[in-house]
Amino acid sequence: MNNSVVNTARLLGAGLRALLVLTLVTGVIYPLVVTGIAQGLFPGKANGSEIRADGKVVGSSLIGQQGYSLDYFQPRPANGLGENSVNTQYKLILSGATNLSADNQELVKSVEEAKAKVVKDNSTPDHKVKPSQVPADAVTSSGSGLDPDISPAYADLQVHRVAERNGLTVAQVRKLVDDHTEGRTLGFIGEPRVNVLELNIALKVLVAKG
Repeated sequence: MNNSVVNTARLLGAGLRALLVLTLVTGVIYPLVVTGIAQGLFPGKANGSEIRADGKVVGSSLIGQQGYSLDYFQPRPANGLGENSVNTQYKLILSGATNLSADNQELVKSVEEAKAKVVKDNSTPDHKVKPSQVPADAVTSSGSGLDPDISPAYADLQVHRVAERNGLTVAQVRKLVDDHTEGRTLGFIGEPRVNVLELNIALKVLVAKG
């Protein structure tokens, strides 16, 4: 056997050993270590930030839900969502924004219509909502279309309607909103927010108590 064949065999052997070692380290050991650390220190986040109610998982604090009746607090619009046209067995949703510019007439029209609906839905015999009171997040979707939070201003706008439809006092519902309002992360990142799913779960509990 000549030297070139021997050298080639050695190189192939070394390459195979390197491949096996790297596969073991990066494909097995590293993922197991990271998963173990995540499960040990942040089990809630590692498992999808699940939210439970009545003993079962009802959603994630990271993903907004649609379809609430007017008895409950409403989330942001989800104009960027659509059905998966490839596999519709589970009616998978596609997340994303509308990608329409601020001066696009279709967007302007949808915002105006959404604002009129927000005013109508949230006005009660004892409390009339003005168009100027409607915050931006009440009439526009987020970049993903899956924002789980709304602004405290939008939550407060809905207080009178939620109170009337559930036989509660405005003070009770407003306290509920205040209790579920989160400040800026670390005191300076992002904006104050209210998680709609968590707020609606608390509302359901409050109504059940009578």
